[in-house]
Amino acid sequence: MTPQERAAGSGTGPEAAPEPESDGSDEALALVAPPRAAESRRAESRPAEPRAAESGSAERSAGRPAGQSADPASADQRPGDRHSGPSDSGPSHPGPSRSSDPHRATAWPAARAAAARAGAAIGSGREPRRTPLGQALGQVLAEPLRALTDLPSFDTSAMDGWAVAGPGPWKIHEEGAVLAGHAPLAPLADGTAVRIATGARVPPETTAVIRSEHARTDSGGHLHARREVLPGQDIRPRGQECRSGDRLLPAGTAVTPAVLGLAAAAGYDELATLPRPRVEVLVLGDELLTAGLPHDGLIRDALGPMLGPWLNALGADVLATRRIGDDADALYAAVTGSEADLVITTGGTAAGPVDHVHPVLAKAGAVLLVDGVKVRPGHPMLLARLDGGRHLVGLPGNPLAAVSGLLTLAEPLLGALAGAPVPPPYSVSVRDEVQGHPYDTRLVPVAHRGDEVVPLHYNGPAMLRGIAAADGMAVVPPGGARSGDALEILDLPWPVAPGQAPGQGASQGACFT
Repeated sequence: MTPQERAAGSGTGPEAAPEPESDGSDEALALVAPPRAAESRRAESRPAEPRAAESGSAERSAGRPAGQSADPASADQRPGDRHSGPSDSGPSHPGPSRSSDPHRATAWPAARAAAARAGAAIGSGREPRRTPLGQALGQVLAEPLRALTDLPSFDTSAMDGWAVAGPGPWKIHEEGAVLAGHAPLAPLADGTAVRIATGARVPPETTAVIRSEHARTDSGGHLHARREVLPGQDIRPRGQECRSGDRLLPAGTAVTPAVLGLAAAAGYDELATLPRPRVEVLVLGDELLTAGLPHDGLIRDALGPMLGPWLNALGADVLATRRIGDDADALYAAVTGSEADLVITTGGTAAGPVDHVHPVLAKAGAVLLVDGVKVRPGHPMLLARLDGGRHLVGLPGNPLAAVSGLLTLAEPLLGALAGAPVPPPYSVSVRDEVQGHPYDTRLVPVAHRGDEVVPLHYNGPAMLRGIAAADGMAVVPPGGARSGDALEILDLPWPVAPGQAPGQGASQGACFT
């Protein structure tokens, strides 16, 4: 029997049994047993009283300078990525002291709220710009969209047919049809009819439009209706959709293809939009390869190819993705010299010998807004305020932990910075029970199945197989979730593939827990 088979055979709960391979989670020892009754789960997951006091001190430490510890007597060893280990002060500046208690970190909901506040604080002062319609897709309206004209701007025909005046039968005009885009004819006299095309301006004094299939002509040149004719039928009156000056959309609306069409119809050539947030990605680590197979202790860089498109999907302009390696001086130069609104770093957020993010932030005079989050995976993520209204989000080096950091810190910050509306949270029942962490929130890849979500295997911090097949991430509270529990779902920022129903895409054939 292989080690994988023995591991699978000894597992408990729905997340371990179905697969012959281990799910690879290096947090397995931190997970509680499958949840029992809700009351028991809450009791088991509640920290002891000293931990509650420590959590309060962590909240009070938010916003401290990067070099200042919440507890000067402690030295933190943060789990979660390759960089766990003793602290290294770096070549030129002593790193900040770290807390030895992982439960001093910010609660997950509070961390997301802090990121959103940070983005909103500087987003409100961003100057709008005039953007041609052809370049405005994906941006956000900086001001309400108001109609510059009535829509429609004149009475138009809703159908191909006949414009008629007065009661029938009607004498047919022989001059020709009224076509869209052409000047209208003289007013119609009572008892007369003229051919008209969809979208054409109806002649003055028109009573109604009769659809071609609802009328017939006789040999005497008269038009007869096959059914009752109602005044105003199949005529779109001027201003039916809106009047000039009406507010069509509020500020903060994302510019979609439909918004572009509405703006064009309402008379716009350009829109007032908020500039897309500029982001620079700094990939850290000497062990990363950009091509080929892993060898000699080197591994492929999974985050470099992933983060740029992901951030674009969140509405950001990615200025560059740069590979820095484990060089504190190069990282300091990149962070302080970046022109981006948001700098994203990968790895180096713990306390290992080459974890330079905290020392670099301290040297740069940054203020830590979030320093560790009570979430798995991704506990050692951080958010710092740099000079000039810029921010830095430090993601853990493990790929799924980095995704957790994107959803927890980068997404709410970028959304607020861009002025985008916040989608209301929603919850879905989970089909299978999910193990939880005793103190921390857990984010688990899930796939939609009908009116439920199904947790996916391969959800360890270093794994991407689960999230690549997922529709979203379920927010699992401390202590876990039972089958049927409603869990908040964080959607991934890309659409379902064409021709596939929601939840029926890449997750087909995926490994479920």
